[in-house]
Amino acid sequence: MQAIILAAGMGRRLGELTKENTKCMVKVNGTRLIDRVLCQLSALGLKRIVIVTGYKGAELKAHIAAEYKGTVPVEYVDNPVYDRTNNIYSLWLAKDKLQEDDTLLIESDLIFSDNLLPMILGDGHPNIALVAKYESWMDGTMVRLDRERNIVNFVPKKAFRFEDAGEYYKTVNIYKFSRPFAVGKYVPFLDAYCKALGNNEYYEQVLRVITLLDNSDLKALPIGDEKWYEIDDVQDLDIAETLFAEDEEMLRRYNFRYGGHWRFPKMTDFCYLVNPYFPTEQMKAEMKANFDTLLTEYPSGMYVNSLLAGKCFGVNRRYIVAGNGAAELIKSLMEHAGGKTGVVYPTFEEYPNRLSADAIVAFTPGRDDLGYTADDLMRFFDGKDIGRLLLINPDNPTGNFIPTADVLRLGRWCGERGIRLVVDESFVDFSDGFERNTLLSDAVLEANPGLIVVKSISKSYGVPGLRLGILASADAGLIDKIKKDVSIWNINSFAEFFMQIYNKYQAAYTESCHKFTAERARFLTRLQTVGWLRVLPSQANYFCCEIKGKYTSHELAKVLLAKFNIMIKDCDTKTGLAGRNFIRVSVRDTADNDRLVDALLSL
Repeated sequence: MQAIILAAGMGRRLGELTKENTKCMVKVNGTRLIDRVLCQLSALGLKRIVIVTGYKGAELKAHIAAEYKGTVPVEYVDNPVYDRTNNIYSLWLAKDKLQEDDTLLIESDLIFSDNLLPMILGDGHPNIALVAKYESWMDGTMVRLDRERNIVNFVPKKAFRFEDAGEYYKTVNIYKFSRPFAVGKYVPFLDAYCKALGNNEYYEQVLRVITLLDNSDLKALPIGDEKWYEIDDVQDLDIAETLFAEDEEMLRRYNFRYGGHWRFPKMTDFCYLVNPYFPTEQMKAEMKANFDTLLTEYPSGMYVNSLLAGKCFGVNRRYIVAGNGAAELIKSLMEHAGGKTGVVYPTFEEYPNRLSADAIVAFTPGRDDLGYTADDLMRFFDGKDIGRLLLINPDNPTGNFIPTADVLRLGRWCGERGIRLVVDESFVDFSDGFERNTLLSDAVLEANPGLIVVKSISKSYGVPGLRLGILASADAGLIDKIKKDVSIWNINSFAEFFMQIYNKYQAAYTESCHKFTAERARFLTRLQTVGWLRVLPSQANYFCCEIKGKYTSHELAKVLLAKFNIMIKDCDTKTGLAGRNFIRVSVRDTADNDRLVDALLSL
């Protein structure tokens, strides 16, 4: 058995990283791609490794000579016209060597799990293509399989159909060819294809022709959850470095992304705080049906979006402003008010992060369950020099909830003292009896002119990608000030259309919230079977849990990510929870929730 590595390409899309070296010399987490694959191949006891070089080939050879000093059996084939040909010509140049032995064919811009090469060699079929189920990040050649894992068709880019994506597999660009297959089928077709169509093609095109014949002998081997990535540009490199990071670095890389985890579809994100049961398929279908218009037309300005937001939440348009996520409105609110703010810790830190330390008067509950009441807040802040009091209700990360009657009592107390009460009710629709718990009504706002209500649409409505939030107050001057502070086109057309059609689906939304509260209760029961977790009561779509002795919160976050590809929130970074071993886990659907509990129990 031998290996052939195709490494002639220029890697232009990697910019400065390939200015002086070919793509396989790029480092991923400090290790060059070529060194990683040579290490993996060296463990197999191969007869030789043939590398087809081209762009910066001399530098590649010099590196291998200096690094391995002849300990790895490497031979070279040079492609002198690498800048005018594609990989079909690189392989054609190596065709004589391809016919001398069974071969592993590998492209040099790959990073992959150490398990893949033993997997392909261990499969009894002589001619194998490693494939992965199609995911949105994948580009290039796709294949279709039959039930016996035969590749029945190679699908080039121009033939790709998104409506068929569920049936596609992506070639990992690692193949095993037997010598008889190379001699009797592949090389003759390779010769004919190059002669007929030229050298600026891809070697998979030859495989496509062969699979159109009966009995092509080429099987696919799906790799399941094994990691791999193809590195064509700097974003690919960033994702690859995240996927293949280890220990502290892996956790750090996932955490600093602040979202965008859809690029890692095999990772289950329990930091993700949204309603798993909304929007409905029908609502998503309506948005898809209007996709072309929404993509190619301008959104409306502030007047229309205030009207739509008011319609959705039953609030006069003069009392409400829509934002590009609640974060935009929080920034405006917190950065344009003087005086000090009362803050309950631990909390959602988007608010206090907008303030200087000397502008915060902090209250930390003394109870073991991190809970507090309206009376606790009134006792603590009575006589304190604050202009605003911030209440996240339910709170994040604790899930603590103050009933609506008590919030209104707190609002009156604040009003008597000239204190604005800012209530973030982003999670209120997850609370029991949620229909009665919102403060979003003209009557409540008008009775409490110092009340400001903030709501993130991302959370309970399950649409964080739309970036939509609202702020409401009967203080029309404040609302006008915030409207002037944000861009006139701060809401995109998709978010605007969501508000336009939402009321048609309001009954389905209510049903989704009831479904959610039932799943939360079931999930709580299961979480409580993990003997080393203390689960705090919650009225939100997450649980704050104390780890009792088995791990630190940081260790558990690392273990779950490394062993199970599950991400949780380590609350050690939260003010008021440092060193106290608390984590936060979101409530997802039943299958995901059970997966987390099973992982915890297995530990």
